[in-house]
Amino acid sequence: MSFAAQVKKELTQIVNKECCERAELAALVQQCGSLTPGDLADRGLDVATENAAIARRIYTLMKPRCPQGLEVLVSRKMRLKKNNVYVVRLRRGAEALLSELYLCSDSKGVRSDVPVEVVNRPCCRRAYLRGAFLASGSVNDPDSNSYHLELASKSKAHAESLWGLAQDFDLRAKVMERKRGSVVYIKEGDKIIEFLGLIGAHQALLRFEDVRIVKGMRNQVNRLVNCETANLNKTILAAVRQLDNIRFLDAELGLERLPLKLRVVAQNRLEFPDLTLQELAEVLPEPVSKSGLNHRLRKLDEWARRLRVERGLPEDATSAQTKVYK
Repeated sequence: MSFAAQVKKELTQIVNKECCERAELAALVQQCGSLTPGDLADRGLDVATENAAIARRIYTLMKPRCPQGLEVLVSRKMRLKKNNVYVVRLRRGAEALLSELYLCSDSKGVRSDVPVEVVNRPCCRRAYLRGAFLASGSVNDPDSNSYHLELASKSKAHAESLWGLAQDFDLRAKVMERKRGSVVYIKEGDKIIEFLGLIGAHQALLRFEDVRIVKGMRNQVNRLVNCETANLNKTILAAVRQLDNIRFLDAELGLERLPLKLRVVAQNRLEFPDLTLQELAEVLPEPVSKSGLNHRLRKLDEWARRLRVERGLPEDATSAQTKVYK
């Protein structure tokens, strides 16, 4: 079972207040429902889904409002995944149900935008978002490379209304157009966690947060290791360059011709080639700071560079050129 399916299964087990049930059902009918042909007074309503748990949820929410003429049909897709399709069918009386859910439109169809009459309370707005997620929502597994939660809408008006509900809870959602409608989506991990908490998916929230914390710790460790490796490589390259320059100066000029402070540093670097700057500073005869030692080593590099220029050699010795001094 995918993570999104686990979230939806958890949501179908939530017990709501009557006002919240109406808001959740309104979202499910808007997204999954379609009116059957005929006169409005005699028209029926089909609410279809491929998820058996959601079909049970729809039936449970519709049964108290439609005690008669309610049935569940099961068919099978003949293309692609060939999933079962569950249809909760109201044979007649759709007008009364739509009126109760404030979903009747002037065009004698189902209203496209979010009915403000059923989302006038914070709990009802959360319930409507829960119904929208059950109807057409999806969320990436927290183990995947990116975080993404979306609510698909059949119309741009409905997507903009959903976006408005998300903005009421500061979820930083965005709207995107697609070929078959619009999508309200959230990319930030923190906001996806907030959304899951708002709609009541607390077990999914805990799993999402747990995986996110582990990934964050793993990434932090990787960054630290990469940083340490880069620093170590930098230190090794600097030590190799220093040894090459000191050996070049010793062969071409003689260390005894260097100033005393530089000669002491050069001799100790040759004697202790594996020490770090801090460790090398501690073994010198007279105390010197790490920055002071680094300054003297740069002076040695500058002496080697000038001497190479005088000899007509490249300023920076390659490994092939410096082997003779090792």
